[in-house]
Amino acid sequence: MRLEFLTPLYERPGPWASVHLDTDWGDRDTPARRELQAREVCRALAEKGADQQTGHAVYEALTAFGGRPGEAGRAVYATGGEVVLDPPLTHRPAAPMDVTWAALPHVAPLLDLAAQEPVCLVVYVDRTGADLELRTPLGAADAGSVVGKHWPLHRTASADWSERHHRQRVENTWEQNAQEIAEAVTGNQEEYGADLIVLAGDPYERRAVHERLPAALQPYVVETEHGGRAEGAGSRLLDADVERARQEHLSRRAEEELDRFRAAPEATAEGVPALVEAAREHRIEELFIRPEGADAQRRVWVGEAPDQLAMRRTDARYLGARDPDPARADDALLRSAAVTGAEALRVPAREPADASPAGGLGALLRRPAHAA
Repeated sequence: MRLEFLTPLYERPGPWASVHLDTDWGDRDTPARRELQAREVCRALAEKGADQQTGHAVYEALTAFGGRPGEAGRAVYATGGEVVLDPPLTHRPAAPMDVTWAALPHVAPLLDLAAQEPVCLVVYVDRTGADLELRTPLGAADAGSVVGKHWPLHRTASADWSERHHRQRVENTWEQNAQEIAEAVTGNQEEYGADLIVLAGDPYERRAVHERLPAALQPYVVETEHGGRAEGAGSRLLDADVERARQEHLSRRAEEELDRFRAAPEATAEGVPALVEAAREHRIEELFIRPEGADAQRRVWVGEAPDQLAMRRTDARYLGARDPDPARADDALLRSAAVTGAEALRVPAREPADASPAGGLGALLRRPAHAA
C-alpha cells in the first residue's frame, strides 16, 4: 500500500480528530440520520478534549452530503478547525463509530478499510475494439476505448479458394484488433499503475488480447466470462469476479511480501524498539502491521517532526521535541513510513502467530547507503 495520500496529515501539527464511521445504511440513509450520527461524533470528540472549532468542522463534513457511490463508511481527519482528509471507505468498519482525539491521526484502520484496494483495469472486448474502465477505491471511471478495423470480420463456410482467402483476411483483422487493444491496455496500465487487468468478452477475443499482452503483465491478468461490450452486458457476476480477483491479488501479494520477510531476517526488524530506531534512521522500506497484535497499541513518544520518535519521553526531548506526546506505535510508524516513501502492508489476521512479525509489527529494511 502506497502512503502518499496520507502526507497532508503530516504537514501540520495536531492534535487530531480521527473518525471512522459505518454509513452503509441502504434505503435508511436520511439527512436526519446523518445529522444524528454527526452529533454523536461531536459529543464523543468533546468528551475526549477536542476543541469546538474542530468538532464543528467534522460535523459539517458529515452532514454536507449523502455519501459517494459504493461508499460503505467515512473516515474524517481534522485539526485546527479544518477537515484535512475525508476519504470514503470501501469496507464497513468493525464498529459503527470509532472516534479518537490524539497527537497523531489514527490512520491504521485505513489499511483495512480503504486504500489497500488494488486498482483494477476492466477491459470489455469484442471483435471491433474494446472499452476500458478503471476501478479504484474511489469508484469507476472511463479509461478510453479502442476502435479497430470493422471489415472483414465474418468468416464463411465455403471451401472455395476465394472464401478461404477471405477467412484468412478475417482472422488477420481479428489479430490486428487484438494487438491494438493489447497495446492500449499496456499503455493504460503504465499510466494509471493498475494492479490487475480483467478481460471481459467472448472467449476467443479476450484470449487473443491476453496472449498479446507483455510477459511482465501476464501474472496480473484475469479473464471472466461475465460482462461484455454490448449494451446491457454488465452484470453483478462481473462485479463479483472483479472483487474475487482483487482479494486473491491482496492475499497473494501479502504472502509474497511475508515470504521476503521470513527469508531475510538480517534485513528485517521486529518489535517496537527496533522499529522506532529504524524509523528514525529512515531505513523502513515496507512496514508490516497486524492491528490485532499487542505491539500496535504500545505507547511511544512523538514530537512535531517524524524523526522525533522514541520509546521514552526524555529521549524524544533529546531528539528536539519541545513537549512530547504519547501516541500509538502503529500510527507513529505509519507517519514515518509515509514521509520517507515507505509502503505498508496489512498482515492478515489468519496468519499463524509464528508466521507474522512478532507482536504484529515488523519491517523490511533498506540497505544502508554505505552498503549500496
